Amino acid sequence: MKGVVLCFEVHQPYRIRDRITELIASKQTVRFRDLKKIYFDEERNRQIFKRVSERCYLPASGILLDAIDEQKSDSRGFRVAFSLSGLFLEQARSYDERVLQAFKDLSDTGRVEFLAQTYYHSLVSLYSEDRPEFTEQVKKHTKVINEEFNQKPSTFENTELIYNNSIARTVENMGFKAIFTEGVERILGWRSPNYVYAPKGASRLRLLLRNYRLTDDIGFRFSSARWDQYPLTAEKYASWLEATPGDCINIFMDYETFGEHHWRETGIFDFLKALPDKVLSYGDLCFMLPSEVVDSFDVKDEIDVFELGGTISWADEEKDLTAWLQNPMQNFLFERIKALEAVVKSVGDPEALELWRRFTTSDYYYYLCTKGGGAGEVHGYFNPYPSSLHAYNTIMEALLDFELRVLRLYNRKFQKRSAATRRPRR
Repeated sequence: MKGVVLCFEVHQPYRIRDRITELIASKQTVRFRDLKKIYFDEERNRQIFKRVSERCYLPASGILLDAIDEQKSDSRGFRVAFSLSGLFLEQARSYDERVLQAFKDLSDTGRVEFLAQTYYHSLVSLYSEDRPEFTEQVKKHTKVINEEFNQKPSTFENTELIYNNSIARTVENMGFKAIFTEGVERILGWRSPNYVYAPKGASRLRLLLRNYRLTDDIGFRFSSARWDQYPLTAEKYASWLEATPGDCINIFMDYETFGEHHWRETGIFDFLKALPDKVLSYGDLCFMLPSEVVDSFDVKDEIDVFELGGTISWADEEKDLTAWLQNPMQNFLFERIKALEAVVKSVGDPEALELWRRFTTSDYYYYLCTKGGGAGEVHGYFNPYPSSLHAYNTIMEALLDFELRVLRLYNRKFQKRSAATRRPRR
C-alpha cells in the first residue's frame, strides 16, 4: 500500500505600517505596549485575513471536513495534516473565529494531524548551532497547538522547509519523531523523495521529503492554460499518484492554493472535492498522516545536508536560503535583528521580547528579494509593498525605532544597577 500524504502550510504575517515616524510624532507619549498598534497595520492585516478566510480558509476547510466524513468508514480514507503558524492562530482568534473553529472541527475528526513549527514562522534556526531562541519559539508553538487542538505534535516543519543536518539534530533533541524538508535532487542524487529517510547524525529522527513536482502541479501550474497538462482533473492527478513508485508521496503546499492563489473560477475547489474518491479508486493507494508514515515504513537510506552552503528550503528554483538571505538589504536586516536578541532579553520586558520576535518573521526578508524572472514575479506577488526597496525602508523605520527604545530601556536598567552597587554601606 502506498501512502498519499497531504500537508498544508497556513501562515499570515503581521504587515508593518508605512510612515510610522509620523504616527509616533502625533502622539504625546508612546509606551512599549502601544507599539504593536503603531508598528503593525491592524486594519490592513484584518482586511487581508478576512478576504483570505472567505476565499480559502472557510470553503477549503468545509470541503476537507466533508471528505473526511464521507470516507470515515474506510481505513484508507481521507486525512490531512496542517502546519499552522502561531501568528496565523493569533489573527484567527482576533479577526475571524470561524476559521479557528473550522480547524477545531477538522481536529475533532481524529483524521487531522498538526505539525510543529516556529511560532513566528521565523529564521531563528539560522542564528546559532545551539539554537536557544529557536527552541523557545518551537515550544511556544507546540503549547498553543496543544491548547487549541489537544494535540502534541510529533512531526516538525521548519519555516519554509529550511533544513540541514544541524537543524535535524536540534529537532531530534527536542523529541520529535520526524521532520519535513524539500525533496531536491542535489541531496537525493539518484534516489526518490517517495521514501522515509534518516538525517545524517540524527538516527532517531525520520526525514520526510516533499515531492515538489507533484505538489507544484497543483500549487503553481493548476490554472496555467499554457501548461501541456492543462486542465488538471482529479482523475488525471490520481492516475499520476498511482503511477509514481515509492512508499509515500508527500504533497505539501500553501493552503491558500485553494481559492486565493487559484480562484474558485479555475475549478480548484471542484478538483479538491473530487480528489479523495479518485485516489481511493486505486486499490494500492491510501491517505496517511505523517506520523502514520513514520510508523509504517522502514528507513530507505541516510540523507546528508551539510550546514555551510548546503542548507535547503522549498523556495524558488534554487531551493536554498537566497529567497531570504542574498542581497545586502536582506543580510543587513537579518544581522541587525539577530544582534538585538541579547539586549532585548537582558531588559526582561515581555512586550519588548514579543515585538522583537515578530521582527524575526521570515516574510520580512522575503519581501526584500530582488531576483528577476519567475522567482521575482512570485516574490512580487506576495510583497504587500510596491517594491523591495519600499519594503526595506518601511521595515527598517519600525526596527530602528524599536532598537532605540530597547537601548534606552537597557541603559536605564544598567544605570540603576550601577547606582545600586555604588551606594555606601552603613
